[in-house]
Amino acid sequence: MCRNIKPLFNFDPPATDEEIHDAALQFVRKLSGTTKPSKRNEAAFERAVSSIAACARELLVSLETSQPPRDREEVAAKARARSAMRFA
Repeated sequence: MCRNIKPLFNFDPPATDEEIHDAALQFVRKLSGTTKPSKRNEAAFERAVSSIAACARELLVSLETSQPPRDREEVAAKARARSAMRFA
C-alpha cells in the first residue's frame, strides 16, 4: 500500500494526533490519486482526511496487546540500518 504510512500502534510515547493526521492524509492521497485536490474537491478531501484520522485514533485507542511498548528511537534506528543496507 502506501510506503510512507508507518505503524503507529504500541509505541512509547503513543502516536500523536499529527502523526495520525499525516497517515490519514497519505491514505486519502493514495485513494484519490492526487497529492493536492482541486478547489472543487478540497472540502471533500479534507472531510475524508478528518474522518479517517478520527477512525484511526479510535482504532489505536481500542487496540490491546500483551507486548511492551516499542521504543521509537530503536525502531527508527533499525529502519535507517535497513535503508543503508538497501541503498548502499
